[in-house]
Amino acid sequence: MQCSLRDMAIFVAAYEERSFTAAAQRENATQSGVSQHIRNLEHVVGVQLFVRERGGVIPTPAAASFYRSCLEVMRAHDAARRDVARFGKGPIGELRVGLMPTMTSRVLAPALDAFVGQAPNVAVHVVEGYSAALTQMVQGGELDFAVVPAFAGAPGVRARHFVRTRETLVSRPDSGLRHLAPVRLGTLGPLDLVLPGPGNTRRRTIETYCTTHGIEIARVVELDAMLGTLDLVARTRFVAVLPAIMMDTRRGQHGLTVNPIADPELPLDLTLIEPARRERSPASALFEELLLASAQDLNARWAAVLETQPRTALAASG
Repeated sequence: MQCSLRDMAIFVAAYEERSFTAAAQRENATQSGVSQHIRNLEHVVGVQLFVRERGGVIPTPAAASFYRSCLEVMRAHDAARRDVARFGKGPIGELRVGLMPTMTSRVLAPALDAFVGQAPNVAVHVVEGYSAALTQMVQGGELDFAVVPAFAGAPGVRARHFVRTRETLVSRPDSGLRHLAPVRLGTLGPLDLVLPGPGNTRRRTIETYCTTHGIEIARVVELDAMLGTLDLVARTRFVAVLPAIMMDTRRGQHGLTVNPIADPELPLDLTLIEPARRERSPASALFEELLLASAQDLNARWAAVLETQPRTALAASG
């Protein structure tokens, strides 16, 4: 015979009430049932727990010790139930998402934190990569969805607009540009520019923009590594064109100067792609919604900052 949680609950009630009758009322049991539980419990633990008297029952010293242990067990049981209960809400399963560094830099964390709270029973796997690799993974069914720059499309892939942001010029702190002031690239003279590899959709967009608007390029370094790009820009004369939603408006991030590209703006349209043969799961839909909300929040912050900036070209820092 073992001591069950029900035995412990009845014992605790009897100990606290000092009465089998009151314990029976509290635990929705009969008085004879409480007496039977206590006798069985005393048999299991091998010691008398109560002294029976006409006016009620008196706990023995052994009962006082057992009472404290019962409380610990009951608290642990209650905590375990509450802990596992949180996994009962929201979707269940596994989710695999592919994101560019544009999305993982600042958009991902708030969305992921919210998702884990709303869908605790979903195992999330986030893969960082550039558009070509992520598109191939979606085609192969390795990802539930990915967010990439807008492109012409690919077989087996269903696409829809996700969000639009703007591109910015990123340079070192002493570049001579006033942080956050809009800038015309054509006024800067030949640029030493960091670009992603030719397979990257944004590479073609940036090159087309520079060609169309007569922007001179002195040197190009191809670098498909975002942390390496930011470090190179922070230390040298090289500059990079990077999306606003991945850049902090504060000067402190990587010690960089960030200037929105203007006259004309260089927009970046991001597209959500998913396998055409697969229906969206509830987990996928929820994660997409939270990602979009995070991206829109960052866009709104940038819009608020830009309202305070002059509409003209850059001004010198300092």
